[in-house]
Amino acid sequence: MASLQERIIGAMRLDSNTFEEVERDETATGQAMLVVIAAGIAAAIGAIGRGGFRFMFVLLFAAIVGWFIWAFLTFLIGTKLMPEKQTNADLGQMLRVLGFSAAPGLLNILGFIPFFGWIIGFIAGVWQLAAMVVAVRQGLDYTSTGRAVLVCIVGWLVYMIFSVMMATMFGGVAAMGRGFGM
Repeated sequence: MASLQERIIGAMRLDSNTFEEVERDETATGQAMLVVIAAGIAAAIGAIGRGGFRFMFVLLFAAIVGWFIWAFLTFLIGTKLMPEKQTNADLGQMLRVLGFSAAPGLLNILGFIPFFGWIIGFIAGVWQLAAMVVAVRQGLDYTSTGRAVLVCIVGWLVYMIFSVMMATMFGGVAAMGRGFGM
């Protein structure tokens, strides 16, 4: 069994065997959460100067909540709406593989670097997306990478709609609070 560091490196290499190992290891859920938290902290540190401490806390909170929501969405879409014949997955498996797909997000710690920060963030985002596709393919036991891409696209659309609804609701509540001097 690989160490946490070896698994992070394997996930960053987009190694399908790493994602298979994590999928099977029911004790790796805590490790997956650590990767998500570390990537969230890296994003928060990289965002220094773009919103202060409150913004950093929001980024970390969003990383953890987003991980759960994303795993649930990909599980539902991949096992109920778009399964392949051999698809056999549970929510724990999706949490583990998708948690490790956040590993390239560790690069976001460099986001504070003037001019290059946004480039690094873009590269990390694309890399995370690629890791997510591999994670979904392995976690859902797909033979088709195209189907994994489609699950990610459909999940992303649903996730964005949900995020806009939540931002509107909480943004509206926050705006009302400011209007009342809160």
